[in-house]
Amino acid sequence: MKPLLLLNLFLCYSLWVKAQEATLKIIKENQATSIKNQGQTGTCWNYSTTSLVESESIRKGLLNNPDLSEMFTVRNVYIEKAKNYILRQGKAQFSEGGLGHDLIQAIAVYGAVPQDVFRNVSGEIPNHEGLDRILKNYLDKILETRPVPANWLVGYEEILTKKIGAAPDNFDYEGKNYTPLTFAKEVLKFDPNDYVNITSFTHHPFYTSFVLETPDNFANGSFYNLPLNEMITLTEEALKNGYTIMWDADVSNKNFQQKKGFAMLFADSTDAKQISINPEARETPFSEKVRQQLYENLTTQDDHLMHLVGIEQSKGGKSFFKVKNSWGEVGLFKGYIAVSPAYFAINTVSLVVPKAALSKELKEKLHLE
Repeated sequence: MKPLLLLNLFLCYSLWVKAQEATLKIIKENQATSIKNQGQTGTCWNYSTTSLVESESIRKGLLNNPDLSEMFTVRNVYIEKAKNYILRQGKAQFSEGGLGHDLIQAIAVYGAVPQDVFRNVSGEIPNHEGLDRILKNYLDKILETRPVPANWLVGYEEILTKKIGAAPDNFDYEGKNYTPLTFAKEVLKFDPNDYVNITSFTHHPFYTSFVLETPDNFANGSFYNLPLNEMITLTEEALKNGYTIMWDADVSNKNFQQKKGFAMLFADSTDAKQISINPEARETPFSEKVRQQLYENLTTQDDHLMHLVGIEQSKGGKSFFKVKNSWGEVGLFKGYIAVSPAYFAINTVSLVVPKAALSKELKEKLHLE
């Protein structure tokens, strides 16, 4: 047998052995829809929070296998971004990015539709490369004229229709005709007040809400501020009790290893460079102080939003959050990634949580009904 072939067989066997070592035991797994691929778009906020809404419809016994159109919401949020940009005279963030509350608000205002009703014109895996630049150029041109033309939105929506697709006025679903708004209300039983935005930073008082200072918060959404240990406990208890959570985090660091299946706060940086990650590897202790420093010096930023669906455990007894990503079936766990509580603690920017998942005591602290 040729040496190169022997080497390849050895590498394949080594990877197989490492994969077996990395097998995690499921402690709690809540239902979620299939892995999606956001393609060449910066709309992870949409995929992650759509997945949350789908899981909630399953949890409530409303739908067995929902598949909502992410691109319908993208189109609608681009309209909201444009209105904001015009009214702020171009002095506002305009990009593909957003936060989880943008989808919640978009469904409240525009409704929702099944995937079969609205598909992105560029295909199943969308490609919006350059779209935000085209839209922004259009808006900047509009702002050169004062007063701004009353019909400026018509040309803007024509671009959206060409690049993303035309929004349906109504459609048939299981033998009944709906508008996007009636579908959201009658089929999804959607209520934006069923969701709560959560974060944890020390530069604002705990148990109050504040507008999160991050570029993609173009809508100036408010977030309830919890001590770090309470945010972690809320996440763990919600997952154990059958709820799922939208997770906004920093992933632009060596500790987030989608292909290898793990995100951990490695104490030894060489651990992240191994062919396969050892889930028992030692991690750096985390603290509220370090977390705040990393946020204020702009190390921690809201790079990517995903969907927390469960809790897993390594052979050595370490806990991990099971996280659904939107990059396709990539990596050791085919689109999922195991996230350690330490990584979660340091890198979380915000959460969208079903209000029903909050304990009575926490609701009282936050003055929530």
